[in-house]
Amino acid sequence: MDTKVLKVSDEGNFTAKEKKYLEEAAEILKNGGLVAFPTETVYGLGANALDEKAARKIYEAKGRPSDNPLIAHVADFEGLRPLVSRIPENGIKLAKAFWPGPMTLIFPKSDLVPLGTTGGLDTVAVRMPSDPVARELIRLAGVPVAAPSANTSGRPSPTRAEHVFQDMNGRIEMILDGGPVGIGVESTIVDVTEEIPVMLRPGAVTMEMLHEAVGEVRIDPAILGPVSPGLKPKAPGMKYRHYAPNADLTLVEGEEEKVVCEIKRLAAEKLKEGYKVGIICTDETRECYGGGLVRSIGERAKEETVAHNLYALLREFDDLGAQYIYSEGFPEDHLGQAIMNRLSKAAGYRIQKV
Repeated sequence: MDTKVLKVSDEGNFTAKEKKYLEEAAEILKNGGLVAFPTETVYGLGANALDEKAARKIYEAKGRPSDNPLIAHVADFEGLRPLVSRIPENGIKLAKAFWPGPMTLIFPKSDLVPLGTTGGLDTVAVRMPSDPVARELIRLAGVPVAAPSANTSGRPSPTRAEHVFQDMNGRIEMILDGGPVGIGVESTIVDVTEEIPVMLRPGAVTMEMLHEAVGEVRIDPAILGPVSPGLKPKAPGMKYRHYAPNADLTLVEGEEEKVVCEIKRLAAEKLKEGYKVGIICTDETRECYGGGLVRSIGERAKEETVAHNLYALLREFDDLGAQYIYSEGFPEDHLGQAIMNRLSKAAGYRIQKV
């Protein structure tokens, strides 16, 4: 299969040529094919969410376990209603507060949604993206679009079209290249099927923002550490190793000075043994490091920049052939909760405290 890559503006003012590209992509989705497209979080790998065979193609292209649910993306509130059997009050509040945007809600599913899309669950994950390309593609397709991140399962999620091409060339029909994404980490996921909402995955809609919208919100234990192999995941990113580079990644947490000293020690050991070593630091600590492939992820206080750069940096280390990566830790409030969740999972919870 030849994968076609077509450039479209992510600003929303589509040219006649770009409209044709979007119409072509929508036809692929209508006919059961796969299209990768930009969202405000990461690039998604889209298929008709109501077509079980099409959903199965996503799992095959990604090498994704079949019990890992997909998120159905809709263009507007009208697109939500046919997919769910009921909309709890907290679901209405959260949707009104954060849609369109980087938040996925878990609802009881309707009979319209096949189990192949939901990973065999009686619930469905739904999101209304804010990205203009994503919204227009879904609108033109006329169906909800199931779309996990457009990468090989377990790898760092794609934040640029070239990342998608690296993983999906020859596996899917089309990639819509809308340039770099805005946020850089996947959506926040909240289960609203229970009386008290439960956060299943942190993202750009932070816990602090959720509290402001609906009051009490619980955190699923899967966010906080490794889960048992027997877990049936309620949402993407809960059970399996995700976001991981090819190298062994170790996360080092503690006081800044101690963290820098420990990373320098660990890196020096591996460099002496002849390995290629990557170091993820910040602008503030960049000059503290000498040997190895040293890369700053941005200013420590600018968590939006850190989130935006994270996956691209992990992929850069893959391209450079790094065998070991050592990363500084980050504060876990606000967007930092999502950053540390992704780094912890990418490291397989290999975390060293100093």
